[in-house]
Amino acid sequence: MTAPIIQIEKIKKMYELGGEKVVALHDITLSIQKGDFLSIIGPSGSGKSTFMNMIGCLDKPDSGTYYLDGKEVEKLKDSQLADIRNEKIGFIFQNFNLLPKLTAVENVELPLIYRGLRGTERREMAYEALAKVGLEDRGHHLPSQLSGGQQQRVAIARALAGNPPILLADEPTGALDSKTSKEILQIMKVLHEQGHTIILITHDLEVAKQASRVVQIQDGKLYENGGEWLANR
Repeated sequence: MTAPIIQIEKIKKMYELGGEKVVALHDITLSIQKGDFLSIIGPSGSGKSTFMNMIGCLDKPDSGTYYLDGKEVEKLKDSQLADIRNEKIGFIFQNFNLLPKLTAVENVELPLIYRGLRGTERREMAYEALAKVGLEDRGHHLPSQLSGGQQQRVAIARALAGNPPILLADEPTGALDSKTSKEILQIMKVLHEQGHTIILITHDLEVAKQASRVVQIQDGKLYENGGEWLANR
């Protein structure tokens, strides 16, 4: 078997709250193979957001080890972490995080600007990404001129623009109605079939079940299956 694209070994993260130390993540170990479609499910306050920040190289654990594509993340410089976030991980957020004064194609171009790509190449790649989510004819629309589902598709296109191997989706259907949620999940399934490794973070069991593998996070601990919270759903 090939080495996993993500290998997390006994990571722990603590915060101070009201003068007391709180364990947000407790000895979490997780292996993700290239091409996996993994969902991480848990209730509010379970540690999902903290864990997402770890996977996305937005934060570092207090102890334990995180290997991304064979590299030990804790030993990387800030500039190297920024490169990883720009080139290897595409982020999809619940609230879209589109800039309101930029058109759809300009929003999609943003990560490509940070890569230093020229305007013509950038624009071509951005439209290719919009085409993957069925919005190539909406490139010149502002976010306010798009529906919630269309805005999320623009956000997915932005995550796809540089063709990162990993897509990290944080509650991607949380702000959408059920019909639009199904459409977004179908897009993610297609992207998975095209070879992307997808990590989907959610509190919704029906959303989580769309992935090929489900793990549960509860009170800062990770369960590959049979977690108490999920068992009671």
